[in-house]
Amino acid sequence: MKNKGLTSCLIILGAFALLLVTFLGGLTVGSLLPGNVITQFWNREQITPAPTQPGAVTTDEIVPTPVIQATTPEELEELFEPFWESWDLLHRNYVDQPLDDLALMRGAIQGMLAATGDRHTSYMDPEQFRQANQEMEGEYTGIGAWVDVTGDFVEIVSPMKGSPAEAAGLQPKDLVVAVNGVDMTGIPGDLVLQRILGPAGEQVTLTIRRNSDTFDVDIVREVIQIPVVEYEMLDDNIAYISLSTFNEKSTPQLRAALDDLLGQNPKGLIFDLRNNGGGFLVTAIEVASEFLSDGVIMYEEYGDGSRDTYNVQAGGRATSIPLVVLINEGTASASEIVAGAIQDYDRATLIGMTSYGKGSVQNWISLRTEEGGVRITIARWLTPDGNQINELGLTPDIEVPYTQEDADADRDPQLEAAIEFFNQ
Repeated sequence: MKNKGLTSCLIILGAFALLLVTFLGGLTVGSLLPGNVITQFWNREQITPAPTQPGAVTTDEIVPTPVIQATTPEELEELFEPFWESWDLLHRNYVDQPLDDLALMRGAIQGMLAATGDRHTSYMDPEQFRQANQEMEGEYTGIGAWVDVTGDFVEIVSPMKGSPAEAAGLQPKDLVVAVNGVDMTGIPGDLVLQRILGPAGEQVTLTIRRNSDTFDVDIVREVIQIPVVEYEMLDDNIAYISLSTFNEKSTPQLRAALDDLLGQNPKGLIFDLRNNGGGFLVTAIEVASEFLSDGVIMYEEYGDGSRDTYNVQAGGRATSIPLVVLINEGTASASEIVAGAIQDYDRATLIGMTSYGKGSVQNWISLRTEEGGVRITIARWLTPDGNQINELGLTPDIEVPYTQEDADADRDPQLEAAIEFFNQ
């Protein structure tokens, strides 16, 4: 019987995530959607304060800073005067010369994207961009987990099953506070990942903060083959499928597993999305369509209030079989789209713990003049009932925790609860 709970949660921190993420993590939902680059400009509202009499008491002491928008070449030139003045002052006065202009340029892009205040909008240098795309192709060199690089510290989103750090005991929400003994406080997540990555066969020591505990984990880097689908027939004629990511291999492998299992006439199906950090939005639509007959899977809502609607694709293989979906704290992004749609339609019972809570969509866009790229949040997504789960996650219908004691005893109470559900 497959055990995909905390035991497989023994995380193997990977190249990018979550998305993220990379997951890594991102990875991240909707990484490669075509035609979704948004050029949205917000109108500047001119505010004229009302005149006041001498000695009058005003309650509006703080006036919001207006949005500044440069729309002409002349306005852009004026807007960037302080930037170029600072560039010149730095080159003329900084103590250590010569300066690396390429590094300064990339730092400027990082700062610009970070100024949006969105954790998932960021710059990727050429190596990071290459690693991120390798992950979604199914193979990369690292230590194997979907991660979020947008907070104060790199955060584990979910592990990849069968990777070299599985025995280290890392879990979703763990924070990487030091790498090889060097404190990562104040270091951008993308740069922290560069310290974590390295040649296969070499060891890296991660200092992990979990709640109030801090401890070191030694992990040997390897070439990571990203797992996609595992399946089997369990006892009591119950089918089981585990989906670990949403990449280009996910849909065909899921369909093959469904064809095999459904041909054995199971009485129910357990669909395991625990520790699935997400991936391509188009794959999420395809996967959800295997379990739903019709209707909306999700809405994509843009900054101007407009929406795109993603509907079920006809021909799903498992639209009527009794279904349980397993989720946990590492269920994120594309896997939340699938689980959220299934839950809204009462198509299945969700068992486990509240999911990660990533409700936005990013495009990864390569830059024309170098090999790097940017990821930009282009929209937020809503479940069929119009729910936004960002920072909230999906609440399971039946909450079942998975403790370290369970992992040590090689128990999976969440899977056991799913089996019991079918045997009632």
